[in-house]
Amino acid sequence: MSTAPPRDPRVRLTWVQPEDLVGHELRQAAQDGRDARDIEQRWYAAGGSPAPDRAGASEPPAPARLRALAGELLDELATLDSPLAADEPTGLDAIVAACPHWPGPPESAPGVGDRTAVADQHRLPTVTHARLHAAWLGRAAGCLLGKPVEKLPLTGIRALAQATGNWPLSTWFTAHGVPAELLSAHPWNRRSAPTSLAENIDGMPEDDDLNYPLITLLLLQWHGRSFTTADLARLWLDELPAGRAFTAERIAYGNLLAGVEPPETARRRNPFREWIGAQIRADAHGWTHPGDPAGAAAQAHRDAVLTHTGNGVYGAMFTAAALAVAAGGESDVHGCLAAGLRVVPPHSRYARAVRLGIETARTEREFDAVVDRLHAVYADTHHWVHVLPNAALLAAALTHADGDFTRSIGNAVSGGWDTDSNGATAGSLAGLLAGTPDALPEHWTAPLKNRLATSVPGFDGAGFDTLAALTHQEALRP
Repeated sequence: MSTAPPRDPRVRLTWVQPEDLVGHELRQAAQDGRDARDIEQRWYAAGGSPAPDRAGASEPPAPARLRALAGELLDELATLDSPLAADEPTGLDAIVAACPHWPGPPESAPGVGDRTAVADQHRLPTVTHARLHAAWLGRAAGCLLGKPVEKLPLTGIRALAQATGNWPLSTWFTAHGVPAELLSAHPWNRRSAPTSLAENIDGMPEDDDLNYPLITLLLLQWHGRSFTTADLARLWLDELPAGRAFTAERIAYGNLLAGVEPPETARRRNPFREWIGAQIRADAHGWTHPGDPAGAAAQAHRDAVLTHTGNGVYGAMFTAAALAVAAGGESDVHGCLAAGLRVVPPHSRYARAVRLGIETARTEREFDAVVDRLHAVYADTHHWVHVLPNAALLAAALTHADGDFTRSIGNAVSGGWDTDSNGATAGSLAGLLAGTPDALPEHWTAPLKNRLATSVPGFDGAGFDTLAALTHQEALRP
Protein backbone atom coordinates (compact mmCIF):
# COMPACT_ATOMS: atom_id res chain seq x y z
CA MET A 1 0.00 0.00 0.00
CA SER A 2 1.50 3.31 -1.04
CA THR A 3 1.36 6.40 1.10
CA ALA A 4 1.24 10.00 0.04
CA PRO A 5 4.46 11.99 0.48
CA PRO A 6 4.55 14.36 3.45
CA ARG A 7 3.11 17.74 2.65
CA ASP A 8 4.90 20.99 3.31
CA PRO A 9 2.60 23.03 5.57
CA ARG A 10 4.01 26.31 4.24
CA VAL A 11 2.89 28.30 1.23
CA ARG A 12 6.16 29.32 -0.38
CA LEU A 13 5.41 31.94 -3.04
CA THR A 14 8.24 32.91 -5.34
CA TRP A 15 9.13 36.51 -6.24
CA VAL A 16 7.38 38.07 -3.24
CA GLN A 17 9.40 37.33 -0.10
CA PRO A 18 10.71 40.61 1.37
CA GLU A 19 13.98 38.96 2.42
CA ASP A 20 14.63 38.07 -1.23
CA LEU A 21 13.43 41.38 -2.66
CA VAL A 22 16.12 43.32 -0.77
CA GLY A 23 18.94 41.56 -2.62
CA HIS A 24 17.31 42.26 -5.98
CA GLU A 25 16.72 45.91 -5.07
CA LEU A 26 20.33 46.32 -3.96
CA ARG A 27 21.44 45.01 -7.35
CA GLN A 28 19.00 47.36 -9.09
CA ALA A 29 20.38 50.26 -7.05
CA ALA A 30 23.92 49.44 -8.16
CA GLN A 31 22.77 49.36 -11.80
CA ASP A 32 21.02 52.72 -11.72
CA GLY A 33 23.69 54.51 -9.69
CA ARG A 34 21.95 54.90 -6.33
CA ASP A 35 24.27 54.88 -3.31
CA ALA A 36 22.91 52.06 -1.17
CA ARG A 37 26.12 51.12 0.63
CA ASP A 38 24.82 51.97 4.10
CA ILE A 39 21.62 50.00 3.58
CA GLU A 40 23.56 47.08 2.15
CA GLN A 41 25.86 46.98 5.17
CA ARG A 42 22.93 47.03 7.58
CA TRP A 43 21.24 44.21 5.69
CA TYR A 44 24.19 41.86 5.71
CA ALA A 45 25.17 42.76 9.28
CA ALA A 46 21.68 41.69 10.38
CA GLY A 47 22.12 38.31 8.69
CA GLY A 48 20.45 39.06 5.36
CA SER A 49 21.35 37.14 2.21
CA PRO A 50 21.78 38.08 -1.44
CA ALA A 51 18.88 37.39 -3.77
CA PRO A 52 18.74 33.87 -5.22
CA ASP A 53 20.60 33.66 -8.53
CA ARG A 54 17.91 31.77 -10.44
CA ALA A 55 15.12 30.59 -8.15
CA GLY A 56 12.26 32.85 -7.13
CA ALA A 57 12.48 32.10 -3.41
CA SER A 58 15.25 31.23 -1.00
CA GLU A 59 15.29 28.55 1.65
CA PRO A 60 14.79 28.54 4.57
CA PRO A 61 12.32 31.40 5.18
CA ALA A 62 13.70 34.36 7.11
CA PRO A 63 12.85 34.85 10.76
CA ALA A 64 10.24 37.47 11.58
CA ARG A 65 12.78 40.11 12.67
CA LEU A 66 14.72 39.85 9.41
CA ARG A 67 11.56 39.93 7.31
CA ALA A 68 10.44 43.09 9.12
CA LEU A 69 13.83 44.70 8.50
CA ALA A 70 13.61 43.76 4.84
CA GLY A 71 10.39 45.72 4.48
CA GLU A 72 11.92 48.77 6.14
CA LEU A 73 15.01 48.67 3.94
CA LEU A 74 12.94 48.29 0.76
CA ASP A 75 11.11 51.49 1.68
CA GLU A 76 14.40 53.27 2.36
CA LEU A 77 15.85 52.13 -0.96
CA ALA A 78 12.86 53.62 -2.72
CA THR A 79 13.78 57.10 -1.43
CA LEU A 80 17.25 57.10 -3.00
CA ASP A 81 17.60 59.25 -6.11
CA SER A 82 19.10 57.83 -9.28
CA PRO A 83 21.54 59.98 -11.27
CA LEU A 84 20.18 58.31 -14.40
CA ALA A 85 16.60 59.47 -13.86
CA ALA A 86 16.82 62.42 -16.27
CA ASP A 87 17.87 60.14 -19.13
CA GLU A 88 15.37 57.39 -18.28
CA PRO A 89 11.91 58.92 -17.67
CA THR A 90 8.79 56.79 -17.30
CA GLY A 91 6.03 59.26 -18.24
CA LEU A 92 5.01 59.12 -21.89
CA ASP A 93 5.29 62.87 -22.50
CA ALA A 94 8.82 62.88 -21.11
CA ILE A 95 9.76 59.84 -23.19
CA VAL A 96 8.48 61.45 -26.37
CA ALA A 97 10.36 64.66 -25.52
CA ALA A 98 13.56 62.64 -25.03
CA CYS A 99 13.27 60.93 -28.43
CA PRO A 100 14.49 63.24 -31.21
CA HIS A 101 13.34 60.82 -33.91
CA TRP A 102 9.95 59.85 -32.46
CA PRO A 103 7.89 58.50 -35.38
CA GLY A 104 5.30 60.78 -36.88
CA PRO A 105 1.63 59.79 -36.90
CA PRO A 106 0.12 57.91 -39.83
CA GLU A 107 -1.34 60.08 -42.57
CA SER A 108 -4.74 59.73 -40.91
CA ALA A 109 -5.02 59.50 -37.17
CA PRO A 110 -6.05 56.07 -35.87
CA GLY A 111 -9.51 55.89 -34.42
CA VAL A 112 -11.19 57.98 -37.12
CA GLY A 113 -13.57 55.81 -39.12
CA ASP A 114 -12.94 52.31 -40.34
CA ARG A 115 -9.19 51.52 -40.58
CA THR A 116 -9.66 49.53 -43.76
CA ALA A 117 -11.31 52.46 -45.52
CA VAL A 118 -8.71 54.86 -44.14
CA ALA A 119 -5.92 52.59 -45.34
CA ASP A 120 -7.42 52.34 -48.82
CA GLN A 121 -7.87 56.09 -49.07
CA HIS A 122 -4.47 57.12 -47.72
CA ARG A 123 -2.46 54.06 -48.74
CA LEU A 124 -1.63 53.22 -45.13
CA PRO A 125 -0.27 49.78 -44.27
CA THR A 126 -2.71 47.09 -43.24
CA VAL A 127 -2.10 43.67 -41.77
CA THR A 128 -3.57 40.49 -43.18
CA HIS A 129 -5.07 37.57 -41.32
CA ALA A 130 -2.33 35.36 -42.77
CA ARG A 131 0.44 37.62 -41.44
CA LEU A 132 -1.11 37.63 -37.95
CA HIS A 133 -1.53 33.86 -38.12
CA ALA A 134 2.19 33.57 -38.83
CA ALA A 135 2.94 35.92 -35.93
CA TRP A 136 0.93 33.82 -33.46
CA LEU A 137 2.56 30.61 -34.71
CA GLY A 138 6.00 32.20 -34.62
CA ARG A 139 5.54 33.41 -31.08
CA ALA A 140 4.38 29.99 -29.95
CA ALA A 141 7.18 28.09 -31.69
CA GLY A 142 9.91 30.39 -30.38
CA CYS A 143 8.53 30.20 -26.87
CA LEU A 144 8.22 26.42 -26.97
CA LEU A 145 11.77 26.02 -28.26
CA GLY A 146 13.08 27.92 -25.26
CA LYS A 147 10.96 26.30 -22.56
CA PRO A 148 13.02 23.18 -21.72
CA VAL A 149 16.24 25.17 -21.23
CA GLU A 150 14.81 28.13 -19.33
CA LYS A 151 17.00 28.93 -16.29
CA LEU A 152 19.89 26.80 -17.57
CA PRO A 153 23.35 28.37 -17.89
CA LEU A 154 24.72 29.04 -21.34
CA THR A 155 27.21 26.17 -21.06
CA GLY A 156 24.38 23.75 -20.31
CA ILE A 157 22.26 24.88 -23.25
CA ARG A 158 25.16 24.46 -25.64
CA ALA A 159 26.15 21.07 -24.27
CA LEU A 160 22.62 19.65 -24.43
CA ALA A 161 22.09 20.75 -28.02
CA GLN A 162 25.56 19.74 -29.21
CA ALA A 163 25.10 16.27 -27.73
CA THR A 164 22.38 15.59 -30.33
CA GLY A 165 23.98 17.44 -33.24
CA ASN A 166 21.50 20.30 -32.95
CA TRP A 167 23.94 23.22 -32.97
CA PRO A 168 23.40 25.84 -34.17
CA LEU A 169 19.82 25.24 -33.08
CA SER A 170 17.69 24.22 -36.03
CA THR A 171 15.03 22.03 -34.40
CA TRP A 172 13.54 21.13 -31.03
CA PHE A 173 15.58 19.98 -28.05
CA THR A 174 15.43 16.26 -27.30
CA ALA A 175 16.59 13.99 -24.50
CA HIS A 176 17.17 11.14 -26.96
CA GLY A 177 20.88 10.54 -27.30
CA VAL A 178 21.93 12.88 -24.49
CA PRO A 179 24.34 11.17 -22.05
CA ALA A 180 22.85 10.57 -18.60
CA GLU A 181 25.67 12.41 -16.88
CA LEU A 182 25.00 15.51 -18.99
CA LEU A 183 21.29 15.43 -18.15
CA SER A 184 22.22 15.08 -14.50
CA ALA A 185 24.54 18.07 -14.66
CA HIS A 186 22.07 20.20 -16.65
CA PRO A 187 18.52 18.95 -16.06
CA TRP A 188 15.76 20.30 -18.24
CA ASN A 189 13.39 22.88 -16.80
CA ARG A 190 11.30 20.79 -14.42
CA ARG A 191 7.94 22.31 -15.30
CA SER A 192 8.48 22.47 -19.05
CA ALA A 193 10.30 19.29 -20.00
CA PRO A 194 7.18 17.06 -20.04
CA THR A 195 5.59 19.21 -22.78
CA SER A 196 8.42 20.90 -24.70
CA LEU A 197 10.88 18.27 -25.91
CA ALA A 198 10.62 16.92 -29.46
CA GLU A 199 9.40 13.55 -28.21
CA ASN A 200 6.48 14.91 -26.17
CA ILE A 201 5.22 18.13 -27.82
CA ASP A 202 1.46 17.84 -28.27
CA GLY A 203 0.13 21.31 -29.01
CA MET A 204 1.26 24.53 -27.35
CA PRO A 205 1.37 24.19 -23.56
CA GLU A 206 0.46 27.08 -21.29
CA ASP A 207 3.06 29.80 -20.85
CA ASP A 208 2.90 33.39 -19.63
CA ASP A 209 4.48 34.48 -22.93
CA LEU A 210 1.26 33.37 -24.66
CA ASN A 211 -1.13 34.23 -21.83
CA TYR A 212 -0.32 37.93 -22.05
CA PRO A 213 -1.18 38.37 -25.75
CA LEU A 214 -4.50 36.72 -24.91
CA ILE A 215 -5.05 39.17 -22.06
CA THR A 216 -4.24 42.05 -24.42
CA LEU A 217 -6.72 40.68 -26.93
CA LEU A 218 -9.40 40.64 -24.21
CA LEU A 219 -8.40 44.17 -23.20
CA LEU A 220 -8.88 45.45 -26.75
CA GLN A 221 -12.16 43.58 -27.20
CA TRP A 222 -13.59 45.03 -23.99
CA HIS A 223 -12.18 48.56 -24.03
CA GLY A 224 -10.77 49.26 -27.51
CA ARG A 225 -7.72 51.40 -28.19
CA SER A 226 -8.71 53.93 -25.52
CA PHE A 227 -8.19 51.51 -22.62
CA THR A 228 -6.57 52.87 -19.48
CA THR A 229 -4.02 51.29 -17.17
CA ALA A 230 -6.81 50.96 -14.60
CA ASP A 231 -8.86 49.00 -17.16
CA LEU A 232 -5.97 46.58 -17.53
CA ALA A 233 -5.62 46.27 -13.76
CA ARG A 234 -9.28 45.35 -13.37
CA LEU A 235 -9.00 42.86 -16.23
CA TRP A 236 -6.07 41.15 -14.53
CA LEU A 237 -8.02 40.81 -11.30
CA ASP A 238 -10.99 39.37 -13.18
CA GLU A 239 -9.32 37.11 -15.73
CA LEU A 240 -5.64 36.43 -14.93
CA PRO A 241 -4.97 33.86 -12.18
CA ALA A 242 -2.48 35.34 -9.70
CA GLY A 243 -0.35 32.22 -9.86
CA ARG A 244 0.22 32.78 -13.57
CA ALA A 245 1.96 36.11 -12.96
CA PHE A 246 5.66 36.29 -12.10
CA THR A 247 8.34 38.79 -11.03
CA ALA A 248 7.13 42.37 -11.58
CA GLU A 249 3.66 41.23 -12.56
CA ARG A 250 3.27 39.24 -9.34
CA ILE A 251 4.41 42.19 -7.23
CA ALA A 252 2.00 44.53 -9.03
CA TYR A 253 -0.83 42.03 -8.65
CA GLY A 254 -0.21 41.89 -4.91
CA ASN A 255 -0.09 45.66 -4.75
CA LEU A 256 -3.49 45.83 -6.47
CA LEU A 257 -4.93 43.44 -3.91
CA ALA A 258 -3.48 45.66 -1.17
CA GLY A 259 -5.32 48.68 -2.58
CA VAL A 260 -2.36 50.33 -4.32
CA GLU A 261 -3.36 52.27 -7.45
CA PRO A 262 -1.47 52.24 -10.77
CA PRO A 263 1.15 53.39 -11.58
CA GLU A 264 2.33 53.12 -7.97
CA THR A 265 1.76 49.37 -8.39
CA ALA A 266 4.95 49.33 -10.47
CA ARG A 267 7.06 51.12 -7.87
CA ARG A 268 6.04 49.85 -4.44
CA ARG A 269 8.56 47.24 -3.25
CA ASN A 270 9.05 46.06 -6.82
CA PRO A 271 12.71 45.37 -7.61
CA PHE A 272 11.67 43.66 -10.86
CA ARG A 273 10.32 46.84 -12.46
CA GLU A 274 13.11 46.85 -15.07
CA TRP A 275 12.91 43.17 -15.88
CA ILE A 276 11.48 41.61 -19.04
CA GLY A 277 7.80 41.27 -18.08
CA ALA A 278 6.39 44.31 -19.90
CA GLN A 279 8.37 43.44 -23.02
CA ILE A 280 6.67 40.04 -23.30
CA ARG A 281 3.24 41.72 -23.07
CA ALA A 282 3.73 44.05 -26.04
CA ASP A 283 3.09 41.90 -29.10
CA ALA A 284 -0.62 42.47 -29.63
CA HIS A 285 -0.13 46.23 -29.33
CA GLY A 286 2.24 46.06 -32.29
CA TRP A 287 0.20 43.53 -34.25
CA THR A 288 -2.86 45.79 -34.15
CA HIS A 289 -1.03 48.97 -35.24
CA PRO A 290 0.37 48.08 -38.68
CA GLY A 291 2.62 50.85 -39.91
CA ASP A 292 2.02 52.95 -36.79
CA PRO A 293 5.00 52.44 -34.42
CA ALA A 294 4.18 55.58 -32.42
CA GLY A 295 0.61 54.44 -31.77
CA ALA A 296 1.78 50.94 -30.86
CA ALA A 297 4.42 52.29 -28.47
CA ALA A 298 1.97 54.64 -26.76
CA GLN A 299 -0.53 51.83 -26.29
CA ALA A 300 2.16 49.51 -24.94
CA HIS A 301 3.19 52.24 -22.52
CA ARG A 302 -0.27 52.26 -20.90
CA ASP A 303 0.05 48.52 -20.43
CA ALA A 304 3.63 48.55 -19.16
CA VAL A 305 3.31 51.18 -16.43
CA LEU A 306 1.04 48.89 -14.43
CA THR A 307 4.14 46.88 -13.54
CA HIS A 308 7.31 48.58 -14.79
CA THR A 309 9.30 51.81 -14.90
CA GLY A 310 12.12 53.20 -17.03
CA ASN A 311 13.92 50.55 -19.03
CA GLY A 312 11.23 48.00 -18.26
CA VAL A 313 8.69 50.25 -19.99
CA TYR A 314 11.03 50.89 -22.91
CA GLY A 315 11.16 47.15 -23.56
CA ALA A 316 7.43 47.12 -24.21
CA MET A 317 7.53 50.26 -26.35
CA PHE A 318 10.49 49.07 -28.43
CA THR A 319 8.91 45.69 -29.10
CA ALA A 320 5.49 47.12 -29.96
CA ALA A 321 6.98 49.66 -32.38
CA ALA A 322 9.20 47.09 -34.11
CA LEU A 323 6.29 44.68 -34.48
CA ALA A 324 4.00 47.45 -35.78
CA VAL A 325 6.42 48.11 -38.62
CA ALA A 326 6.73 44.38 -39.30
CA ALA A 327 2.93 44.06 -39.30
CA GLY A 328 2.74 46.72 -42.00
CA GLY A 329 4.83 44.49 -44.26
CA GLU A 330 6.90 47.33 -45.68
CA SER A 331 10.27 46.85 -43.97
CA ASP A 332 12.93 44.23 -43.31
CA VAL A 333 14.06 43.19 -39.84
CA HIS A 334 16.69 45.91 -39.67
CA GLY A 335 14.14 48.63 -40.39
CA CYS A 336 11.89 47.18 -37.70
CA LEU A 337 14.63 47.33 -35.09
CA ALA A 338 15.50 50.88 -36.12
CA ALA A 339 11.85 51.86 -35.69
CA GLY A 340 11.87 50.35 -32.22
CA LEU A 341 14.87 52.44 -31.25
CA ARG A 342 13.10 55.63 -32.28
CA VAL A 343 10.61 55.28 -29.40
CA VAL A 344 13.31 54.71 -26.75
CA PRO A 345 15.24 57.58 -25.10
CA PRO A 346 18.63 57.39 -26.85
CA HIS A 347 20.69 57.95 -23.69
CA SER A 348 18.93 55.18 -21.77
CA ARG A 349 20.55 51.89 -20.89
CA TYR A 350 17.91 50.10 -22.96
CA ALA A 351 18.86 51.97 -26.11
CA ARG A 352 22.53 51.24 -25.43
CA ALA A 353 21.75 47.54 -24.98
CA VAL A 354 19.89 47.32 -28.30
CA ARG A 355 22.63 49.21 -30.12
CA LEU A 356 25.25 46.92 -28.58
CA GLY A 357 23.35 43.84 -29.73
CA ILE A 358 22.97 45.14 -33.27
CA GLU A 359 26.59 46.30 -33.56
CA THR A 360 27.98 43.06 -32.14
CA ALA A 361 25.87 40.97 -34.52
CA ARG A 362 27.17 42.99 -37.45
CA THR A 363 30.81 42.50 -36.53
CA GLU A 364 30.91 38.80 -35.59
CA ARG A 365 30.57 36.06 -38.20
CA GLU A 366 29.59 33.32 -35.73
CA PHE A 367 26.62 33.88 -33.46
CA ASP A 368 28.28 32.04 -30.57
CA ALA A 369 30.91 34.79 -30.55
CA VAL A 370 28.14 37.40 -30.42
CA VAL A 371 26.62 35.69 -27.40
CA ASP A 372 29.97 35.38 -25.63
CA ARG A 373 30.57 39.11 -26.01
CA LEU A 374 27.14 40.00 -24.64
CA HIS A 375 27.53 37.66 -21.68
CA ALA A 376 30.88 39.27 -20.92
CA VAL A 377 29.07 42.61 -20.59
CA TYR A 378 25.97 41.57 -18.63
CA ALA A 379 26.20 38.12 -17.06
CA ASP A 380 28.00 39.14 -13.87
CA THR A 381 25.83 42.15 -13.08
CA HIS A 382 22.30 41.43 -14.31
CA HIS A 383 19.75 38.77 -13.45
CA TRP A 384 18.83 36.41 -16.27
CA VAL A 385 15.30 37.93 -16.41
CA HIS A 386 16.43 41.57 -16.45
CA VAL A 387 15.35 43.40 -19.60
CA LEU A 388 18.76 44.81 -20.56
CA PRO A 389 20.76 41.65 -21.35
CA ASN A 390 17.70 40.13 -22.98
CA ALA A 391 17.14 43.23 -25.13
CA ALA A 392 20.75 43.11 -26.31
CA LEU A 393 20.44 39.41 -27.12
CA LEU A 394 17.09 39.79 -28.90
CA ALA A 395 18.39 42.60 -31.10
CA ALA A 396 21.54 40.62 -31.86
CA ALA A 397 19.62 37.44 -32.65
CA LEU A 398 17.29 39.15 -35.10
CA THR A 399 20.06 41.17 -36.73
CA HIS A 400 22.31 38.16 -37.24
CA ALA A 401 19.43 36.02 -38.60
CA ASP A 402 18.57 38.69 -41.18
CA GLY A 403 14.90 37.66 -41.32
CA ASP A 404 15.39 33.87 -41.47
CA PHE A 405 12.78 32.31 -39.17
CA THR A 406 14.74 29.29 -37.92
CA ARG A 407 17.86 31.31 -37.26
CA SER A 408 15.83 34.05 -35.54
CA ILE A 409 14.34 31.77 -32.90
CA GLY A 410 17.40 29.54 -32.76
CA ASN A 411 19.70 32.50 -32.11
CA ALA A 412 17.39 33.97 -29.47
CA VAL A 413 17.17 30.72 -27.53
CA SER A 414 20.81 29.71 -27.97
CA GLY A 415 21.95 32.89 -26.23
CA GLY A 416 20.60 31.83 -22.85
CA TRP A 417 19.02 34.12 -20.25
CA ASP A 418 15.23 34.26 -20.66
CA THR A 419 15.12 31.67 -23.42
CA ASP A 420 11.39 31.21 -23.90
CA SER A 421 10.60 34.94 -23.78
CA ASN A 422 13.31 35.88 -26.27
CA GLY A 423 12.37 32.99 -28.51
CA ALA A 424 8.74 34.12 -28.43
CA THR A 425 9.43 37.73 -29.38
CA ALA A 426 11.92 36.75 -32.07
CA GLY A 427 9.40 34.28 -33.49
CA SER A 428 6.65 36.88 -33.47
CA LEU A 429 8.65 39.39 -35.49
CA ALA A 430 10.13 36.79 -37.84
CA GLY A 431 6.65 35.34 -38.35
CA LEU A 432 5.27 38.72 -39.34
CA LEU A 433 8.10 39.19 -41.81
CA ALA A 434 7.48 35.73 -43.27
CA GLY A 435 3.94 36.87 -44.01
CA THR A 436 2.03 33.60 -44.04
CA PRO A 437 1.92 30.36 -42.03
CA ASP A 438 3.03 28.41 -45.11
CA ALA A 439 6.27 30.40 -45.16
CA LEU A 440 7.25 28.97 -41.75
CA PRO A 441 9.06 25.62 -41.72
CA GLU A 442 6.56 22.84 -41.04
CA HIS A 443 8.70 21.17 -38.39
CA TRP A 444 8.11 24.25 -36.21
CA THR A 445 4.37 24.60 -36.80
CA ALA A 446 3.04 21.05 -37.17
CA PRO A 447 3.72 19.96 -33.55
CA LEU A 448 1.68 22.94 -32.32
CA LYS A 449 -1.41 21.18 -33.77
CA ASN A 450 -3.24 24.50 -33.98
CA ARG A 451 -4.00 24.25 -30.28
CA LEU A 452 -3.08 26.48 -27.34
CA ALA A 453 -3.47 25.62 -23.67
CA THR A 454 -4.12 28.51 -21.30
CA SER A 455 -5.84 29.42 -18.05
CA VAL A 456 -7.07 32.72 -19.52
CA PRO A 457 -10.85 32.20 -19.63
CA GLY A 458 -12.38 31.57 -23.03
CA PHE A 459 -9.17 30.69 -24.86
CA ASP A 460 -8.13 27.23 -23.69
CA GLY A 461 -7.77 24.97 -26.71
CA ALA A 462 -8.11 27.85 -29.17
CA GLY A 463 -6.52 27.52 -32.59
CA PHE A 464 -3.93 29.99 -33.80
CA ASP A 465 -6.04 30.64 -36.90
CA THR A 466 -8.91 31.68 -34.65
CA LEU A 467 -6.66 33.91 -32.57
CA ALA A 468 -5.36 35.52 -35.75
CA ALA A 469 -8.92 36.25 -36.86
CA LEU A 470 -9.77 37.84 -33.52
CA THR A 471 -6.58 39.91 -33.62
CA HIS A 472 -7.34 40.96 -37.18
CA GLN A 473 -10.70 42.30 -36.03
CA GLU A 474 -8.92 44.49 -33.47
CA ALA A 475 -6.37 45.68 -36.04
CA LEU A 476 -9.25 46.92 -38.22
CA ARG A 477 -11.24 48.36 -35.35
CA PRO A 478 -11.53 52.17 -35.14
